[in-house]
Amino acid sequence: MAERIPRDQSLSRVYGAGALFSAGYGNVGSSIYYALGVTAAFALGLTPLAFVIAGLIFICTAATYAEATVMYPEAGGSSSFARHAFNELVSFIAAWGQMLNYTITVAISAYFVPHYLSVVWPALGSGPGDVICGGAIVAGLAWINIRGGQESARLNTVLAVADVLTQILLVMVGVALVLDADVLIANIEWGVAPTWGNFALGIAVGMIAYTGIETISNMSEEARDAARSVPRGVGLVVAVVLLLYLLIPVVALSAMPVTQNAAGEYVTELGTTFADNPMLGIVQNLGLPGGLTSGLKVYVGVFAAVILIVATNAGLIGVSRLSYSMGQHRQLPETIRRIHPRYRTPWVAIVTFAVLATVTMLPGKADFLATMYSFGAMLSFTIAHAAVLWLRKRRPEAERPWRPPLNFGLRGVSLPLTAVLGGIGTLLAWVIVMALNPTTMLIGTGWLAVGIVSYVLYRRHQELPLTRTVKVLLPEPLGVEEIEYRSVLVALPADQPFSEEVIAAAAKLPSDRWRGIHILALLTVPTHLPLGEAMKEEERRAQGMIERAKLIAGMRVSGRVERVRPGQEGYFIARRAKASKAEAVVIGLRSRDGVPQYGKTLETLLRERPCRVIVVSEGTGPAEAAPAPEPAGAAA
Repeated sequence: MAERIPRDQSLSRVYGAGALFSAGYGNVGSSIYYALGVTAAFALGLTPLAFVIAGLIFICTAATYAEATVMYPEAGGSSSFARHAFNELVSFIAAWGQMLNYTITVAISAYFVPHYLSVVWPALGSGPGDVICGGAIVAGLAWINIRGGQESARLNTVLAVADVLTQILLVMVGVALVLDADVLIANIEWGVAPTWGNFALGIAVGMIAYTGIETISNMSEEARDAARSVPRGVGLVVAVVLLLYLLIPVVALSAMPVTQNAAGEYVTELGTTFADNPMLGIVQNLGLPGGLTSGLKVYVGVFAAVILIVATNAGLIGVSRLSYSMGQHRQLPETIRRIHPRYRTPWVAIVTFAVLATVTMLPGKADFLATMYSFGAMLSFTIAHAAVLWLRKRRPEAERPWRPPLNFGLRGVSLPLTAVLGGIGTLLAWVIVMALNPTTMLIGTGWLAVGIVSYVLYRRHQELPLTRTVKVLLPEPLGVEEIEYRSVLVALPADQPFSEEVIAAAAKLPSDRWRGIHILALLTVPTHLPLGEAMKEEERRAQGMIERAKLIAGMRVSGRVERVRPGQEGYFIARRAKASKAEAVVIGLRSRDGVPQYGKTLETLLRERPCRVIVVSEGTGPAEAAPAPEPAGAAA
């Protein structure tokens, strides 16, 4: 039976520090597969130092995200922080920078997949095979996401753990076989190999190895005890990443030292021959027996490709969710978040940014992709640091469940040293990327200019203020605000149109975005067909409803397609509610010419009443509540 809980009581969420670490590392850890080679191309023998300096900036950035995330545990990262600290225009700039990050994440991850698969098919290791394969991967994943493909959190966790173990294995073997301090020292010619400009650019490019920390911020709404689990999850990611990203370049440069080519230029195979698959370069130069080297190369190549495909898919998922969120905040036109009529996914956003990602791959330049990635990431990080500093001044009285150490006072305001140093570091990295790469500066500033102009024109056309937050309002359910529920079951018949009103009502029931919204997409199978009959179109439509519900109510939504016989829908919902101990069931009530149409499903559910039933009058807004019968002694 349903238990009524006052809104000021705490409920447990789902993800602890370990789950947050797995998700965060799954995004950060994939970066080393492309960041190592492009960083070494600039920093040469100082690549380990470049990663260390970039890692120190990453520590400061992680502290900033931890403080702001536990303060505002909601998806959005730097865009959300900027909205609370500054205004909607700054929030849009941060979100537009994130959109560039996601686009380049898709492009650079997909571009490096064929280079790692070249270990089994050499034609993929150079153009045009690499660009064609990368474009095909983007197109295929876009098609899957449009049709409502689901990401598996459990699979991502397994891959993250396997990735850590693989990198540890390479480090241990490398330390035992090739690590040589004399070689590392001989790799360096201060001010010459690399030049100071290239070293600075190497630091800026090396920062891309640490991007992905926004993943934890976006999952904060699902975190269990966010004030503890978020900082711990961030801390675990920082510790593991810093250790591995120090040791991997050390091993790589011991195996592939800096030399002079025929033209007298200082180079390393890590940044030339193996720039597009640096981890394979490490395996190739460990000095292992031929058979073992070949087997390990195949394993690392295929495994790296899988990790990068997962990262590509994560980028497309991020694009779809971010574009939908920007549309909800009236930052983008409604067209960009248009939902596919059959699959109920934001197909326009997915197609648009998949095409943009493919276009950026066409030149076949890994260093261009890396610097563009750094441009967008450093912009977002700088805005995040500035937001935290301004919130300390603007809202000093606000509750901050977690603060980084090393705070100092300035004109009566307590400021975090990590945000100051991190902001300076990311801002300098952003400036260096533009100053030393005219092409990146031109395209990056063009991207910002197009976004800002589009934002201004759209808001003016809609007669909306440029700086004030104006959110698309979903129907507000009535009669349920005084109660919160630990778990909510939502019934969506697959043969009826998707209802935003029903999802809006369900989203209001668990306060503060507590997890526990499960969608039942009911697929009615005619009696003359077997219950397991293949109904692909109907299943895709039902799955599309679940995906669209996730876009509206966030990652806390889970769901599955259920098959039922005609007339049994109400009984099935009641049984499922009892079995899952749901505390509320939300179901829609359609009207015709102003007359409510009570169907058999709703009548059965109201008669069975396994828990409190929230009936949403679709198209009119208010919701009516029918509580479950409670035995003597039950909580009121």
